[in-house]
Amino acid sequence: MRILFGVFLLFFGFDHFFNYIPFPEMAPKADAYFASLSSTGVMQMVGVVEIVSALAFIFNKYGALMAVILMSVSINAVLFHISLDPAKIYGALMLLILNISMLYFYRNQYNQLLKA
Repeated sequence: MRILFGVFLLFFGFDHFFNYIPFPEMAPKADAYFASLSSTGVMQMVGVVEIVSALAFIFNKYGALMAVILMSVSINAVLFHISLDPAKIYGALMLLILNISMLYFYRNQYNQLLKA
């Protein structure tokens, strides 16, 4: 499962730099917001987080840490689609579900972090 998620993240992470996936048309507000994110380099940063997370999952090194860091990307993707482009939320939901499954996969490594 972690390798499959890693390949998924690599594919979409590299797309932030090479743009090989045709971009679907979005709602006007979503398009404007996404253009702002892209112009500031935020989407390239998301690509870096996705690629680093992918490598962590594939090689099983620092996967627990990257699953936590990647949650910010997952949650923001879902919130973006809920509020600005709900018709295309499926990819973001897939990312969130896979991310949650990685948190569950690494759950034993969070014991010290969650101790009171």
